[in-house]
Amino acid sequence: MPSIPEVMSSLAGFFLAPLEFDFMRRAFVASLLVGALCAVIGAFVVLKGLAFIGDALAHASFAGVAVALVAQGNVYVGGALAAVFAALSIAFIGQRARVRADTAIGVVFVAMLAFGVVVMSRLRNYTASVFEFLFGNVLAVGPDDLVLILVGGGLVVGAIVLVYKELLFVAFDPQMAAGAGLPVAFYDTLLLVLLAVTTTIAMRALGIILVAAMLVTPAATAYLFVRRLHQQMLLGAVFAAVSSVVGLYASFYGNFASGACIVLVSVGLFLGALLVAPRARRAAAGAPALLGEQAG
Repeated sequence: MPSIPEVMSSLAGFFLAPLEFDFMRRAFVASLLVGALCAVIGAFVVLKGLAFIGDALAHASFAGVAVALVAQGNVYVGGALAAVFAALSIAFIGQRARVRADTAIGVVFVAMLAFGVVVMSRLRNYTASVFEFLFGNVLAVGPDDLVLILVGGGLVVGAIVLVYKELLFVAFDPQMAAGAGLPVAFYDTLLLVLLAVTTTIAMRALGIILVAAMLVTPAATAYLFVRRLHQQMLLGAVFAAVSSVVGLYASFYGNFASGACIVLVSVGLFLGALLVAPRARRAAAGAPALLGEQAG
């Protein structure tokens, strides 16, 4: 039977071994930053029921990535421009046309995705790059990627902090917000643009397909435990951090895809939360607490 020092030494080796590699250290930093960012914006996604639009913007960025590959430009700039264009298009159609929001999202989503597929069909020898952008590769994150994630994520969080009360008011009760004189259309569009930027930032680490999962799952898990939106953001960031760390360790030792591991751990936490979250919290409506937060 191994002694306590031997067990402690083995555990230390287990946890420290991945950190001996530069790419793993960058992967941990990137996944933690992306996870926290997704949790913050994801709280609004859960509150407003925008899970579908998060998925749509992530896939819409594929069109920008495809164009950037053809033009040999910066794929992040291309993805961001495409995602922002899709967000503005959805807002325009939803505000000007007499169609439901999900209809506008569906039209823009399929149009952008189809355009990206058409562009990619003309390319050759880009299979590896396309695979990375679709499914992510946080292990390939470089120093420049970390700077992009840090600066872009900081801008998104900073914007949310500056207009937090307005975004919350509009998200909770747009009719009341309009009656109070707030430009509801502007704040709805701003939220979509911030969501578009977030999907582009997270694209390098998680990939287009998995971004929507991290936008929703940590925030949804936090929603099972706390009622106020800022608490959901903070607790969601904790769940995202746990998912990132555990997922990366599973990826390192099991030789699995890193982004998929992170998402699966996040989903596992959500399923576990369903079993242990307070029953009263699951049954209670969040409106009174959110209204109280806005009033405060």
